[in-house]
Amino acid sequence: MKRRALLPLVGSLVLLLGSGLGWAGQYDEKERAELARALKGAKVSLEQGIVASAPKGKPISGKFEVEDGKLQLSVYTAKGGGFSEVVVDPKSGRVAKVEAIEGGEDLTAAKAQADAMAKAKTPLQAAIDAALKKNPGFRPVSVSPALKDGHPVADVTLIKGDELKTVSERLD
Repeated sequence: MKRRALLPLVGSLVLLLGSGLGWAGQYDEKERAELARALKGAKVSLEQGIVASAPKGKPISGKFEVEDGKLQLSVYTAKGGGFSEVVVDPKSGRVAKVEAIEGGEDLTAAKAQADAMAKAKTPLQAAIDAALKKNPGFRPVSVSPALKDGHPVADVTLIKGDELKTVSERLD
């Protein structure tokens, strides 16, 4: 009897913890400092990365991140019922690599993002533009759509020096 009562609690805890660890999750303090340093060498904006990835599928999220000490711009795309991670070179703006997303947290995140974008009337670029208009001097480092209270929104993470903040923009 006690074991049954624990299952929903454990399941909820796993979902709660897992949602914070997903692809478009927040940056921790070390990642923020690394990202701020690495972005100084980037010539390509998040918006340009999203545009560059569009031939590979409909962009559903994008994020700058430091992986193995190198700055990377990753864009998740949806095409024909499948999902891909498109890596865009942050210096040239060219697509460097395309990998199918086939499982795990990345697939769960991509499905949720695609569901939100299916209900969106506003593209990701417009959400980024709106966030920048309200936050002059900041640079977008990630955009991730989600459904909140049944409405599609984009969480746009912005950086200015070491200051990092996330704002939500409605997509409907």
